[in-house]
Amino acid sequence: MMRKPTIEQKRLNVDLWIILATTFAALEICMAFQSQFNNIVKDMHIHILLRTLTAAICQFSIAGLGISIVAIYRKESFFSHGLRFKGTLKSIVFCILCFVPHIIFLAATKQITSYLPFQSVWMTKEALSSGFPVNSVTMLIITTVWGFFEGFNYVVISDKINQRYPSKNRLLNWGAIFCAVTCILIHGMIGVTLEGFIEMLTVIIIIYGMLIIREITGNAWGCIFIFVFLWNAF
Repeated sequence: MMRKPTIEQKRLNVDLWIILATTFAALEICMAFQSQFNNIVKDMHIHILLRTLTAAICQFSIAGLGISIVAIYRKESFFSHGLRFKGTLKSIVFCILCFVPHIIFLAATKQITSYLPFQSVWMTKEALSSGFPVNSVTMLIITTVWGFFEGFNYVVISDKINQRYPSKNRLLNWGAIFCAVTCILIHGMIGVTLEGFIEMLTVIIIIYGMLIIREITGNAWGCIFIFVFLWNAF
């Protein structure tokens, strides 16, 4: 017979549904108004800070709003999800190693032309060329939304899933599996060619690997480091 969920399991179920419902609702809205969104972000007549805020609201609603709602509702601190000093260096070093296969893939397929954190974000280069304090404020927004929250979002979702569905095998991590598959689907990295399959595999190594390392070290800064310095940098 199936056991009835405990109070804690019911709480985690609600948390996960809030995060998932918020994420996919925001994703659908952003996709529905994608052309209008693109027109605003690419309109050079609109101030760079306003365009960055517009894009940041869209990005944060997909990766960050759900976990923030849960944190406020539960009065839960982000620090409880591995934002601590102990194990930071180890977490960062091993997470970088998880990214190495992807760098090798990009180099082998001649996709690396330069390195600049967040250069894949439309507003970054324009923001950097803007005068002070606009450049600092704009880059702070970009770093917070496309760096901290995109990386930390995976951490919180993975933690919630692992608390709800714990695994006796440390390497069989349901939270990391879910986040890796979700990343592949959202970014459209489903490999149908050999090259596409290899790229998909390297991304799975990044997401699954960094979340396993977060579990082992108890530190989440490596995951955030990936999205601040590597994810959109090549």
